[in-house]
Amino acid sequence: MHLNKISLLNYKNFEDASFDFDGKINCFVGKNGVGKTNVLDAIYHLAYGRSYFNPIAMQNIRHNQDFFVVEGEFEKDDRSELIVCSLKKGQKKILKRNAKTYEKFSDHIGFIPLVIISPTDRDLILEGSEVRRSFIDSVISQLDSPYLHKLIQYQKVLTQRNALLKYFAANRNFDQETLVIYDEQLDVLAQPIFEKRRDFLEQFLPIFNEYHQTISNSSENVQIVYQSHLSQHGMLALLGDHVQRDRALQYTSVGIHKDDLSFEIDGHPIKKFGSQGQQKSFLIALKLAQFEFVKKQSGQKPILLFDDIFDKLDETRVSKIVEMVDNDAFGQLFISDTHPERTEAIVKQTHQSYKIFNL
Repeated sequence: MHLNKISLLNYKNFEDASFDFDGKINCFVGKNGVGKTNVLDAIYHLAYGRSYFNPIAMQNIRHNQDFFVVEGEFEKDDRSELIVCSLKKGQKKILKRNAKTYEKFSDHIGFIPLVIISPTDRDLILEGSEVRRSFIDSVISQLDSPYLHKLIQYQKVLTQRNALLKYFAANRNFDQETLVIYDEQLDVLAQPIFEKRRDFLEQFLPIFNEYHQTISNSSENVQIVYQSHLSQHGMLALLGDHVQRDRALQYTSVGIHKDDLSFEIDGHPIKKFGSQGQQKSFLIALKLAQFEFVKKQSGQKPILLFDDIFDKLDETRVSKIVEMVDNDAFGQLFISDTHPERTEAIVKQTHQSYKIFNL
C-alpha cells in the first residue's frame, strides 16, 4: 500500500497544489505555518474521511472559498485506487473510491491502513477518557467493520436513552418499561464491544511493550490498564442499579461509553509522574504498536505519518526509530519537520529512497 500522488484544492492554506511521492520516505520541511502538517492531514483525510486535527469539517476549507477537494492516487495489491474527499459549504461531505460515492463513510474505514504520530497525541495522556476510547476504537475499527457498526448503533441507542431521561425530567414522569427497552438494546451491543476491546488489548500490550523497550532502551516499566464497568457486572444489571442516578443526572452514567485506559509508568499515572520525554516515548510506542498490530492483522504495511516527531526526542531515541525504518519494518513514510538539515541527515541514515519537499 502506498500513495503515489495527492492533489489539494482549497484545502486549509493550499489554493491548488499537487505532490508526487516516493514509494518509501517523503519529507515536508519548512517554517511553522507553511502547511507541512496540512499535507499530512490531507492524507489522513483520504484514509478516514475526516481531519485528524480539526473535527469541524467546514474549517478545513480555505479562507474565503466555498469548497475543498482532496484527491489521492493509491496503489494497493497492484491495483490503482483513486480516493476523492470533497466538501462544499451547506452540503454533506462526499467520499469516493474510483468515482463511486460511499453511502456510509464507515464502509471506507480500513481500506487504506494508516497511522499518524503527532504532538497532538499528548491529548491521549492529558485529556479525558473519550480520547483514549477513540484511540482503541479507531484501531479495532480499521480491521473489524462489524465492531464499528456495533459502536455506531450503541451510540444511537445511548442518545435515545439519554433523550428519554431528559424527557422524563422535563415532564416530571417516569416509565420504567419504556426505559428497559433501551436498556436491553444497550445490553446486547455492549457485551461484544467490551469483549473485543479486552481481547484487543491482550494482543496489543506485548507489541506495545516491545516497542517501548526498544525506544527507551528498556529503562522504564510502562503499562496500559483497561478500566470498564463491564469487567465486574453485566450491562443490564449496571443500568438497573444506576437508574435513580441516571434519572437525577438525565444521562446514562454507566456502560462501555465510560471505558478508559490507564497509562502508567512504574505503577503510577504517566500524566502526573512521567517527564515530557517519557510521555512522548510512551505515545510513539503506542502508535508504532498500532502500526504493527494493523500490519499483522491486515497483511498490509500501513502508511505512516510522522508529524514533527523528532522535536523533543533525544538522539538515542531518534536513532532507534531510524533503525526500525532501515530494517524495512515500515512501508511508506511521510515526515514533517522544521529543520531541513536535521531531516535530511536522519533520512540519509536509513539508506532508503526519499524525497524532500521544501514548503
